Amino acid sequence: MLDIDLESLRRRGVKGLLLDLDDTLVPADSSVAPDEIRDWLARTGETFELHIVSNNRNRRRVAELSETLGLPGIYRARKPFDRGFRQALERLGLAPAQVAVVGDQLFTDVLGGRWLGASTVWVRPLSSERIWLRRCMRLLEESILPPELPMVPKEDIR
Repeated sequence: MLDIDLESLRRRGVKGLLLDLDDTLVPADSSVAPDEIRDWLARTGETFELHIVSNNRNRRRVAELSETLGLPGIYRARKPFDRGFRQALERLGLAPAQVAVVGDQLFTDVLGGRWLGASTVWVRPLSSERIWLRRCMRLLEESILPPELPMVPKEDIR
């Protein structure tokens, strides 16, 4: 996450980042973002519009973390479908081509961002603890990813 090539995104016309919450900004089993993530958000927010788009169903968790991080947030986004993404785009006043979706899951964050027409950046999850469904999805993701894939790609996954 911390190694995302933000300058490359800016050169491609990206003005906003739609950020996943659990295991992207905050470990899934925590209610506190690591200091380095909070610092990254503060620096990145000087250049890009930032918005959380989370599939988490816990409205309170998403609201509290959004407030703590100083970012608007959407819960129960139903990614990879576009409802939550479009809601965030409307709030930011941006078009899909002007945003990058950043997240830790290929089949929700990256696939949803691609369907939307946005740039996408896949990042490794912050925590290794997962519920059984998430664990199954990770195994499926790992089965299709090449082993040499860097922890944070500099460009979109295509």
